[in-house]
Amino acid sequence: MRTRAPLACLAVMLFAAPIPGSAQQSITRQIRSYQARLDSIRNERESLESQLQTLTAQVRTLTVELDNIEQQKSITGRLVNELDRQMSTMNSQVDTITLELLLTQDAYAEKRAILQARLVEIYKRGQLYAFEALLAADSFGELVSRYKYLYLASRQDRALVGEVEDLRDRIAGTRTQLVSMQSALTDRHDERSRELNRYQSLERQRQLRLRNVRGAQQITATRMDSLARDEDRMVELLAALERARLAAGESLVDASITTEDLGGLDWPVQGGDVIYDFGDARGPDGTTITYQGIGIGVPVGTEVRAVADGQAVIVGPFGTYGLTVVLHHGGGIYTNYHYLSIINVQQGQFVPQGAVIGQSGGSTSDHGPHIEFQLRQTTQGNPIALDPLNWLRRQRNR
Repeated sequence: MRTRAPLACLAVMLFAAPIPGSAQQSITRQIRSYQARLDSIRNERESLESQLQTLTAQVRTLTVELDNIEQQKSITGRLVNELDRQMSTMNSQVDTITLELLLTQDAYAEKRAILQARLVEIYKRGQLYAFEALLAADSFGELVSRYKYLYLASRQDRALVGEVEDLRDRIAGTRTQLVSMQSALTDRHDERSRELNRYQSLERQRQLRLRNVRGAQQITATRMDSLARDEDRMVELLAALERARLAAGESLVDASITTEDLGGLDWPVQGGDVIYDFGDARGPDGTTITYQGIGIGVPVGTEVRAVADGQAVIVGPFGTYGLTVVLHHGGGIYTNYHYLSIINVQQGQFVPQGAVIGQSGGSTSDHGPHIEFQLRQTTQGNPIALDPLNWLRRQRNR
């Protein structure tokens, strides 16, 4: 004889139930682990970006910037590869979770159909069927047997209800896992797209820097060659002037600059700062440029004055130096005024101290508007460039 548990115990409808925490927490931990790896790589790249900004602010060489960009590009490539690896794993997990969800849904549908059939059967028989079955027993032994059977049937029905509830909860939990994984996968897709764009941007930046480096190398090499040629020419001209002066046994002018003037000469221009010093300086791509004087940054058109009495021995364009005036101050001492825009004196003219010899220029030079001031002393026919800052008054902002 088949009996059923009371309707009140079995009529359980499928409402939303709490999601099992262990599976969802595992997915969450995994996603957090992935994110931690991405954050670690991203932090490394941000450090390099910060370093690049510092390098740019410090006007470092293009080679250092290029090396930094190469490192950023390498790290971005690592980030894209890490995203690809995570996406591959996530796709596999999405397939596994989807299959598990389908199987669970099938099992749930089957168990739910069985439960509904049992509920319909119990409803038809009524809630008093169990009591009727017990009262219809002919003997005490049969009563015990029927009670035991009804008890076991009720336990089986309760187990069926539990299975249905468990399957329902598994479906809800699996769906939550699937949504979380799909959401994380979508985020990875978007992030990968951004990182690929960044990688391409870094590659374009790298190519631009490479062109700049090569261009700077070529420009610097050309400029250094021109400066070297102009310097050799200047040395030859001054040496020839000195030989002619010594051969004539006379001074072109009385010596107006002596060692007593160290630290006491007036500046050739008013205002402006020293933008490069005498001697070797670092150029683009680790090159070295040797300056024979100092650069003084002043607006174009600033009056340029003679620092001492002298005679104009070189006047006019002079290669890389642009418009140039060279004054001889006697005793083999010369002062050079380069990068002028206008010249107000003529060759052979005597120029008193403080007289305006021209106006500043240099707007098309690497350093912008400025003049270059040099001081040279010729000893035994060999012109030597001296540091002008040792001779000028120490009253200038640098």
